[in-house]
Amino acid sequence: MSAVVALVLVFATVDPWLNESGGILAGGLDAHVYRDGGDRVLQGRPLYTESTFFGLLYTYTPFSALVFLPIVVVPWTWLTYSSLLLNAAVLYGCVLLCWRILGYRMTGRLAGISALLAITCLFLEPVRTTLFYGQINLVLMLLVLWDFSRPDNSRLRGIGVGVAAGVKLVPAYFIVQYLALRQWRSACLATAVLLGSIAVAWIVLPDDSHQYWFSTFFQSDRIAPETNPANQSIRGLLAHLTDGASPLWLWVVLTGVVAIASLALTAALHRRGERLLAVTIAGMTACAVSPFSWGHHWVWFVPLLVHLVHRAQSNPRWWPAAALLFVSTGAWAYHWGENYVSVGIFLLPKPWHSEPILENSHVLVFLAVLAYGFLIVRGPLAGTDTSRPPAECVKSCG
Repeated sequence: MSAVVALVLVFATVDPWLNESGGILAGGLDAHVYRDGGDRVLQGRPLYTESTFFGLLYTYTPFSALVFLPIVVVPWTWLTYSSLLLNAAVLYGCVLLCWRILGYRMTGRLAGISALLAITCLFLEPVRTTLFYGQINLVLMLLVLWDFSRPDNSRLRGIGVGVAAGVKLVPAYFIVQYLALRQWRSACLATAVLLGSIAVAWIVLPDDSHQYWFSTFFQSDRIAPETNPANQSIRGLLAHLTDGASPLWLWVVLTGVVAIASLALTAALHRRGERLLAVTIAGMTACAVSPFSWGHHWVWFVPLLVHLVHRAQSNPRWWPAAALLFVSTGAWAYHWGENYVSVGIFLLPKPWHSEPILENSHVLVFLAVLAYGFLIVRGPLAGTDTSRPPAECVKSCG
């Protein structure tokens, strides 16, 4: 039922063919920027001193442009649909990895349930927006989840995080997460892969690498003003509440406190067997402490939903929590005009002085999840080792 509701909402709330304004079948803007980045490598054109497709600036690492080289072979007119299908497949893979982290045995029944759950996730704002823009968020999350689905002593654990951080720096937070878990080998391997990606890019693209690491890296305003309602981060929250007047030191203090609290929490959750919840909170924390996090960066709501569905298998009282997550992070749309639609609660009109809540919706959900995690660690909600699902869970899900 939830999958049907999600599909209806995705295709009914916004005209799927509405160009450049939320139409799920008429997007692909960022996918074309990625393709243009790869094409610039082949043509020897600079990545950061000239605008790319549609006048946008390239903001990812030089290594990312090398990773995007295969996209160049995709015809320009096919790219939107190709990225849409790829992201849908990656979303399904992320759901399957979540069950693997939870300890479920993979069966045909579980594969079918995962497909329905992935369809349900299509209406989550970060997922729907990632698919519309052809973004890379789901792919990066897949790499991180693949890492954390492996045994703690796996020799390959850390490669996924290193590659993801090499493409986009935010996943480098998981190197710190490995340190908090005292998984030294994984932290060292992830760091080595990240440094290797920088070295490779510096050899192949020396001018772009110098430009990025000594100039572009420090220009956060290349993304958007920090007061943008779509900036769903702690810095964005402060900017929204003070109209951009909050001091930098306050952001540094708050992000430091949140990061330290999150690292302690996720380490404790990991020790209690709550492996999926731990990596989920770590991913959400990476979004929260980043100077600028678009709404579509918060794809970590997907494993959070899987976690809640898992809990609901043995205790139906968790279904309302899953439904609340679906509603509070959904891709609710507002039609400002015939050809302009905004997607996401934080972009809705703000009636009845609700702006502090609506405009910071993803961050507020994150804070609620942090509180939920601390309740589990303190005991009242602990007692289920989610690394080994109970018998009734295995029976009902596969």
